[in-house]
Amino acid sequence: MSPRARSVLSAVLIVLACLLAPLGALSGWAMYGINDSGRYEATVAPLASDSDVREAIASAVTDGILREVHVGAPLQKPVNHFVRDAVRSFTQTPAFRTAWQAVNRAAHDAVMRALHSDREEAVTIDLAPVAARVKSQLTVEHMPLANRIPVEHTEITVLPPEDLNQLRKGFHVLEFAGFWLPATAAVLAVTGILVAVCRRRAVLATGLGTALGAALLGVAIAVGRRLTLADLPADVSPSAAGAVYDALTGTLRLVSWLLLALGVVVASTALLTAAYGRRRRASATPAQAAADQPTQVRA
Repeated sequence: MSPRARSVLSAVLIVLACLLAPLGALSGWAMYGINDSGRYEATVAPLASDSDVREAIASAVTDGILREVHVGAPLQKPVNHFVRDAVRSFTQTPAFRTAWQAVNRAAHDAVMRALHSDREEAVTIDLAPVAARVKSQLTVEHMPLANRIPVEHTEITVLPPEDLNQLRKGFHVLEFAGFWLPATAAVLAVTGILVAVCRRRAVLATGLGTALGAALLGVAIAVGRRLTLADLPADVSPSAAGAVYDALTGTLRLVSWLLLALGVVVASTALLTAAYGRRRRASATPAQAAADQPTQVRA
């Protein structure tokens, strides 16, 4: 193969590898971060201590309770205030963290079942575990009408039916590519470097391309956050949704930073070794020239 053909082939392989690297990170995150129930639960567990999330849950549970408990106008405001304070107090207890884990486990299982099935139904989760705990607490505190608080109708929608089809297709693609994209990117990068005429230059291009792809992945995560928060229903707290988005994409952001750091280190190493090689050649040239001069013999 001619040097020109090798250079072209190397460039094509390296460009493909740099394009696939961020896509591989995204698919790996979907496969091993979101799809795995254990990792998902470990990711969302700290959100039980987030003030915005606790406030959103308190509002949802309170609204669900008050929709079913009908009181007269004189008692409506005091009862609303009492229930909301009780729910907020409950969200700071270990019992709430246990209920939070149970609700999220149920939500994750429901979403995964929906993504792996063909049903076009809204995915909902039931806040009944939280409402039941609140009812028990209010009963202990002898709140009037506490025994009338229902616990079976406090559902919230996680995924509307119109979004399921597109999400299902995208998830299946990411699930399939979770292993193959990162592996393919690595193989293409190594092959591109091996067939290159100047391997140091190929390593430099690979490092810069990886860093650029990682930066674009970070930008995509930020844009996705903005679009997600801009398209929320009116009754969903943007701050709570932002906290959940940040928690779910935390691993993906970390991977993007690691890829960026790896690309910068690889490119810097290639530049430093090239500079060192030029310096050694420059210092060796005068010595070689002096050795090649003929020795003058006096007559």
